Amino acid sequence: MSRSRNPSSQHTKQRLVDGVLEVIRQQGITAVSARSVAAASGVNQALVFYHFGSVEELVAQACVTTTEARVALYRDRFTEVSTVGELLALGREIHAGERAEGNMALLAQTLAGAQGGGRLAEATREALDKWISEVRATLERVLAGSPLVEFADPDGLARAVSAGFLGLTLFEAVDPGGAERALTALDQLAALVDVVESLGPVATRAFRAKLRKTGQARNA
Repeated sequence: MSRSRNPSSQHTKQRLVDGVLEVIRQQGITAVSARSVAAASGVNQALVFYHFGSVEELVAQACVTTTEARVALYRDRFTEVSTVGELLALGREIHAGERAEGNMALLAQTLAGAQGGGRLAEATREALDKWISEVRATLERVLAGSPLVEFADPDGLARAVSAGFLGLTLFEAVDPGGAERALTALDQLAALVDVVESLGPVATRAFRAKLRKTGQARNA
């Protein structure tokens, strides 16, 4: 029987994934090693290499699979969002929940460890893209038919929002008041977008014309 189909093998792999997550959350990514992961997992450190080939690959897989599981928990909530304000409110909720679970810190730690590139950078990008994809799809749906749709870049906005919430995790540690003000500013921006959405046809045409004129002036 192959390793991938052996229940005992799968159990050991999951213990290693849980172990590396514990090390990262408790001590940071610089503390990750075959020995520290094995100690946290309660298994022989040789099993890290047997199942994953390297410590880096273990961290990479743990990052991706954990993020996928967390995104799946909120997928239905994203489909219920009908305004930009609701999207940011959900973002606040996710941020608080993921921070409490230690997953925001996990992404921040893997992002720091990925600065040198390689497999970890690839895995961190893949993990972040799982959140970005949900935000982008929601923005595309919410902004469909909006006067903003011809000027907004849903993909760029999704990346900015996702990066903002991740960055706030680091900001909160040194300036929690500033982080809260940043979130409030995002809420105010969302409220402004929602007001634009409620404009009548005449005001909408005037708003579109103003945006086009502003865009042309910038490109001149």
